[in-house]
Amino acid sequence: MTDPSAAEGVRQRNLARLLRLVHLEGPLSRARLTGATGLNRSTIADLVGELVREGLVVERAPDPSRRVGRPSPVVAADARVVAIAVNPEVDAVTLAAVGLDRGLPLRERIELDHLLTPDETAALIAERLAQWRAGELADARVVAVGLAVPGLVRAADGLVRNAPHLRWTDVPLRDLVETATGLPTVVGNDATLGAIAEHLFGAAAGFDDVVYLNGGASGIGGGLIVHGMPLLGAGGYTGEFGQNRPGIAAESDRRAVDGVLEDEVSRARLLAAVGLHAADEPVLASALADAGVESEAADEVARQRRILATALANAVNALNPAVVVLGGFLATIAAADVPGLTELVRAQAMSANAEDLEIRVASLAEDRLLIGAAEAAFAELLRGPTA
Repeated sequence: MTDPSAAEGVRQRNLARLLRLVHLEGPLSRARLTGATGLNRSTIADLVGELVREGLVVERAPDPSRRVGRPSPVVAADARVVAIAVNPEVDAVTLAAVGLDRGLPLRERIELDHLLTPDETAALIAERLAQWRAGELADARVVAVGLAVPGLVRAADGLVRNAPHLRWTDVPLRDLVETATGLPTVVGNDATLGAIAEHLFGAAAGFDDVVYLNGGASGIGGGLIVHGMPLLGAGGYTGEFGQNRPGIAAESDRRAVDGVLEDEVSRARLLAAVGLHAADEPVLASALADAGVESEAADEVARQRRILATALANAVNALNPAVVVLGGFLATIAAADVPGLTELVRAQAMSANAEDLEIRVASLAEDRLLIGAAEAAFAELLRGPTA
């Protein structure tokens, strides 16, 4: 006799497979889903029908010009299913609505003149969510909130152990936001979530061994993908590259006595070099470009590139990644000459470790942390679509 619970478990896993496929790859025909899963056509039709009834996917007619013979309906994640993604920083907080279809219908950056407290952060999220639900998200199904925080976040419960630049210590941020919004909430380190986003959808797609470094207003963090999976560590605290002490070959390049990497390779130093107090990444990149090659700003970029190259060589020696992805202001200082930076790294790394190395800038640009936060928020739904 067939165990009903076992059969239902198989069905739930198959529903999750289909939903994850259309979430990760975009709209797919039923025929493509049949080929990707090995399930028969009638089973695919039944599973898709259930996901449609649950409001998680939509079906539409295919483009007849692209197929000979009987067309197969196209299945897509429903854009009305959204997560709220949040990235609190020292100079701004950025919020977005991110669709299960990977669309980003709403995005807002709020400049700050003070450090947000955790309670203020939760209240701000709840306020914006209420506004959006009364307007642009009136027809949406908001499933969860995801936060990308620049600091140490305990993987087990989302406790922010230490976000030094925000001055948050042992903050139960998940609980605060859940209470304020009434929504399930997931909290993660910003760079770890950025690494996941770039691995799934961006510059690291197709690579199983990735080092990702994120440069933001709070410093430098990192994320690791090993054998295709995020490497979190015992407590969830891996990737703190910014706290490593860099090797600096020329003493004239040193700016911080006994400083760590993020003291030397610094967004604040770049802003100062172009005379800005605060700016988002596109504005900073434009200001650096406008400064020209014979400028204090160009000299500062070159100095930071030299120190960054040494730090990356150490990471390449230790981890042997296939690709290093740089996001935030690190992408800005790399983008002018990525091959040149790659050669600087190779010159300081073990030749075997770096022989096939690629260095890339984050292709998701300013949205990378928000997409990573949304991915964390969608995780429970993707594991159990009809649970």
